[in-house]
This record gives sequence, structure tokens and C-alpha cells, in this order.
Amino acid sequence: MRFENLYLAGIASWLPEVVDTDQAVKEGLLDPAVREASGIESVAVAGNVAAPDMAVTAAEAAVRRSGRRPEEFAALLHSSAHFQGPDGWSAQHYILRKTLDRPIPAIEVRQGCLGMLAALELAAHRLIADPSRPAVLITAADNFGTPMVDRWRASGLFLLADGAAAAVVSSDGGFARVLAAGSLSNPEMEEFNRGGEVLFPPPVTLGQPLNLEARRQYWRDQWAKGVLPPMGNLGELVADVAERTLEEAGVAMDQVRRVVHIGFSKGPLDDTFLDPLDIDGDRGVWEFTRRTGHAGAVDPFAGLEYLLTTGQLTTGDHVMLIGAAPGAEVTCAVIEITAPMPD
Repeated sequence: MRFENLYLAGIASWLPEVVDTDQAVKEGLLDPAVREASGIESVAVAGNVAAPDMAVTAAEAAVRRSGRRPEEFAALLHSSAHFQGPDGWSAQHYILRKTLDRPIPAIEVRQGCLGMLAALELAAHRLIADPSRPAVLITAADNFGTPMVDRWRASGLFLLADGAAAAVVSSDGGFARVLAAGSLSNPEMEEFNRGGEVLFPPPVTLGQPLNLEARRQYWRDQWAKGVLPPMGNLGELVADVAERTLEEAGVAMDQVRRVVHIGFSKGPLDDTFLDPLDIDGDRGVWEFTRRTGHAGAVDPFAGLEYLLTTGQLTTGDHVMLIGAAPGAEVTCAVIEITAPMPD
């Protein structure tokens, strides 16, 4: 969808200290062959810092940079991929109380690693439908250092990192204009991410940790028995939604200076994002994600902030933000930098 008056008024991220993957190998946390193949040099690890508190830190910085007053906000949208705190508790209202502290809706966006990009779309629709208040705050945060997930072995596609990001989406100006954003899904691939696990009772309630790699292995085993796995190609979704969003934005791919993608390991990153988009790692943000790992929904806006704060983007540059999540679904946004990012 093309937007006429949609902006990023302020963004910020919070990433903890990193753990070198060589050190993780020495401690027996990571297989050396996996470390070598991944190309990931280090992973952000937050220790005992709660994810919602990370989100508060990022949100405070994003709101300050935006120059918006709390009464200008219409809603807060919070995303996560892992547990945030007590079961049955509302992390998004905690973040709202600690930041804007206004009686506005605070909504959880459960879209996995696409959470912030999906929230960007939802914020746009909210601002179009109700122009009485010109801003929406979107946040994301995760700390994967719990007994229910092994960040080093949970997936063959990435190494899980901790962190937070926030953005103020505005209808009345900002440092970057959102030209277009859109999503595309292939629901037939849902079963691929489920593997052989039952729906009820949810495995996590029985103490079963997250193991995405085991679900992939399930389908390898099924295929060996002659049972075809769910068919679909995430890279094709990436190429299709990128082409459509660029067309809506009125921007050609060769006009896009940088592509901000999620923090996959090197092989999956090439297969899923770089090759389908016909770009190399230097045009993406591999220099950044290889030193942070995959911080879930945080990646797109943390990567954008990295490019801006390191002086790799300037006024007039076009940037693509793109990510993927189980479902399978891909979301893409094309933005234009229109002014220096506020300090």
C-alpha cells in the first residue's frame, strides 16, 4: 500500500553486550561447524534484563528524538517472539505506563520476527482512520536467555539475540517518509513451522523448550519416508513482496541504497533475502547482523538506526526494510530519508 503522509519521526534501539561465538564454542554452547557456517561473529546477550524494560529504554529515546508529546499519541503497539514476564500479564501496558502514561490502547502484535514491520502497517492504518492524534509508538523486545530456549541451538537459520527497538510513526512529519509497505503470506507453509508437534496441550506448557531445528528435522525424516513436506519458498515471497512494494513506492530496486534485513546466518540470509533481491551483503546490513545475531522483531529498526548513526545514509536515500516470520509471511517497507535523524 502506498502512503502519502506517513513518517518515521524517531527511532531507537537498545542492544546489550555481545558474546563472541568463538567463546560460545569454547564453552560448549555452540558447535564449531555451525559457528563456521553461520558467519556470525558475536551475539547480543542481555543476562537478567527483562525484555519490557529494554523496550522502555528504547521507547524513551525514540519519543525524545521524535519531539512528540505524550498527548499526541493514539496507541502503542508492542511486539515480541518470546515470553515477556508473568503469564496472563500485559507487557504492553507496562511499557505504556513507563513511557507515555496515557489512557490510550496498548496492543500486542504477535507476528514473530515481523512484529515491528507488521506494527508499522497497523500504525499507518490507525493514523489514516483517525487523524485526530498524529503519532503511534511501536516497540519490540526479547530476552531469549530463559530455560525454554537454547539461543545457540534452537534453529539452523540463526542464533537468537536479545535487544529492543522502538519507533514513532507519524502522520505529520519526520526524518524519513514511509512511501509504501505491504505483506504477503503462504499459509500452506504453516505446517512446516509446526513440524510434528501437537496443538494441545501446547508443548511449552509441558516444559518442552523451543526447538525449531527439530521441526525442520521432522520434515527431513518424513521426506526420507516418501512423505512430501509442505511446499513453498520463502525467497519467492521475499522477491514478490519487494517487487510489489517498490512498484507502489515508485522506486526501482537500483535506487535503493541499502536493504535492512533480519539477522539470519550467512547461508539462509543469502538464500532467503540477498539472492532473491539480487544484492550482496554489502548492500544489506550483514556487517551489522553478523555482530549481533537475530534479535527477532527488533532487527529492522536496529539495523536502520545503525546505518543512520554510522553515517551510511543521507538525505534523499531510499531504504528497504524487509523481514520474514513463520506462517509463512514476509513484510516489506520502502522509505526515503528526508532529513538527518534527530539526536
